[in-house]
Amino acid sequence: MLRGLSDWWNDVELWLIQLSFPLQFALVMAILLPLCVVLAWFIDRVVDYASARFGSSRDEAPLGSRQDVDS
Repeated sequence: MLRGLSDWWNDVELWLIQLSFPLQFALVMAILLPLCVVLAWFIDRVVDYASARFGSSRDEAPLGSRQDVDS
C-alpha cells in the first residue's frame, strides 16, 4: 500500500519538476492558495471557540456563533 503511494507521489513530483516555472507556479498556487485559506479559517475558528470556552468571561459567545447576531 505505502509502496504504491510512494511510487505515485514520485511520479507526480517528477512530472511537476519537468514543467516550466510559470506552469509550476500556477499549479502550486491553484492548489496551495485555497488549501492555506481553508486551513487559516479552520485555525481561526478553533482558536475563537477555545478562547471563548477557556477564557475568563464565560458569558461571551464565539464570534461566528448564532448568539452573536443582534436581531
